[in-house]
Amino acid sequence: MSGHHHHHHHEAPKGKKLLWVTILNLSITIVQVIGGLISNSLSLLSDALHNLADSSAIFIAYVAEKVGRKKPTRSKTFGYKRIEILAALFNGIVLISVSVYLFFEAYERFQNPEPIKGKLMLIIASFGLLANLISVVILNRDKAKNLNIKAAYMHLLGDTLSSVAVIGGGFAIWILEIYWIDPVITVLVGIYIIYHTWGIIKETVDILMQSTPDNIDLNKLEMRIQEFSEIENIHHVHIWKLDDRQIHLEAHISLNENFTLKEITEIQQKIEECLYHEFGISHNTLQVGYNCCDGNVSFIKNE
Repeated sequence: MSGHHHHHHHEAPKGKKLLWVTILNLSITIVQVIGGLISNSLSLLSDALHNLADSSAIFIAYVAEKVGRKKPTRSKTFGYKRIEILAALFNGIVLISVSVYLFFEAYERFQNPEPIKGKLMLIIASFGLLANLISVVILNRDKAKNLNIKAAYMHLLGDTLSSVAVIGGGFAIWILEIYWIDPVITVLVGIYIIYHTWGIIKETVDILMQSTPDNIDLNKLEMRIQEFSEIENIHHVHIWKLDDRQIHLEAHISLNENFTLKEITEIQQKIEECLYHEFGISHNTLQVGYNCCDGNVSFIKNE
């Protein structure tokens, strides 16, 4: 006998916030590209390029969030939730690629320093900082609930830091004419962004590879289920994340007695409640039987 169980979660759509942030970020990009070309500042252009990557990334996040809410179909029985995971992965790869490209540009600047209009650079970077801070505040509340929003938030946080660094550089260039600080800022911002983006890429790859979630100890889970007096063992256990919130489990349960159908249903309900409340598993498919699956596979370590 097998059963399927769901605990449903309802969350308010975050699409409008992402759309506003996209528009705001695009306006920064346009201003910074023009300002960077006029002032001849690489760090301002790098800031603009990050903002452009962010604008497209956040727009992709917006589209993915809309698509992710579509209902499951016959061909997509799990629905479209993983669109958001793919979007977060794409965003992370784009951001790291942009940072690496800017390292090469910064190296060229070290070799051939050029004069920069520090005052203009300072004014434009201040505008960028203000717009980025507004965007960070808009997305702050939702970043912990959604990996895609978190990726967009990390983009914006990187840009805020980048703007602060460019403002500092603008002062140094305007007052002291230290032109080499421009590529130094570009490299430091790039390193910061790569460091933070790597964690998001790793998490998305783990989800796509259907890895056991980090917060679940499979050994502990199996031992806990086998504490139920009616259960002989649990085997063929698979645990994975559909997206960054939904955890799924499928397993075979071997009973130690030939229970009635009514009793089996009650046992299943007890297991499901335990999985939900103790391990946060909201979707599970349990195949329950008596004297089934000879040579079953369990992940419990032999002591």
